[in-house]
Amino acid sequence: MNPAPQIFDGHNDVLLRLFNKNADGVERLFLDGEKEGQLDLPRAVQGGFGGGMFAIFISSKDDIGDIDDLMRNPTYDVPLPRTISSKQALPSTMAMAAILMRIERASQGKFKICRTARDLKSCLASGTIAAVMHIEGAEPIDRDFNSLDVLYAAGLRSIGIVWSRPNIFAHGVPFRFPATPDTGPGLTELGKALIKTCNERRIAIDLSHLNEQGFWDVARISDAPLIATHSNVHAISRHSRNLTDRQLAAIRDSGGMVGINFATCFLRPDGRVDSNTGLDVLLRHLDHLVQQVGVDCVGFGSDFDGAKVPEAIGDVAGLTNLREALLARGFTGEVLRKLCQDNWISVLGRTWGE
Repeated sequence: MNPAPQIFDGHNDVLLRLFNKNADGVERLFLDGEKEGQLDLPRAVQGGFGGGMFAIFISSKDDIGDIDDLMRNPTYDVPLPRTISSKQALPSTMAMAAILMRIERASQGKFKICRTARDLKSCLASGTIAAVMHIEGAEPIDRDFNSLDVLYAAGLRSIGIVWSRPNIFAHGVPFRFPATPDTGPGLTELGKALIKTCNERRIAIDLSHLNEQGFWDVARISDAPLIATHSNVHAISRHSRNLTDRQLAAIRDSGGMVGINFATCFLRPDGRVDSNTGLDVLLRHLDHLVQQVGVDCVGFGSDFDGAKVPEAIGDVAGLTNLREALLARGFTGEVLRKLCQDNWISVLGRTWGE
């Protein structure tokens, strides 16, 4: 009997959690394990986490209240955080990139920053955690793209153009429910230049959190598969961050990819943050995505260490429960392997020019 496939995951925020500790040696907390957070190496091994996109995210640190608490209301519209300049964002970006590199260096071969699909395949085959350096929100990128070249050399292979706040490239969607993703203008001229530059350098472009007008701008400009690393279905949960069926059709037609976000506010039909959310809700999104974009274009994008997830998962060790739910739903064999890892390897390989 073949072992259950490891899961390659489209998004986590563990680097921000470690960075916020503001302490030396935080790489050991990841490698040795700790009781805090949702992702570390021991629990990753336990849950069959094969790797994923390790996001570098710069917090605005705005005093807008507890966002999770606000999203427990029947309706909500969380204020947009302030914008951040590249000069403000770059020091924290360098620090989180350094944490990722120190984890790799101290891991004794158990963790590797991957720059190619061949690297991903090799790591997943050997049991090495495969990490892709990703930026969530392009604030660290300056107008001349100098920092982009340096970060690419360091291993950056994926960029989410925006988080919720606007930046010099585009406009993100707010935490708003119920709402559509059509919440503002499209890409700026500099944003259009960033898309073309990412295409030239073969950097994946992440559409999660980008508003609808920006999404269609990318669809018109980019020659790469359309990827949403951690997004869900608007037809099930009318959150502004979720994707409409029309957007899903564009992703399908481009040969792209959607990673299902485990955050309960993007899963639940009522849009609420509530860990008492059954995996049946997540599976409804999966079924809809398979129907709309096809089984070759769906995977997972957990948002571990950045969101409240269903209790049945809880943290990365709970991926075993997700696999069991998938098997019970009839996703077995080659299809299960596609959902867990092969689809991500394929779309990233095509994006990176392999």
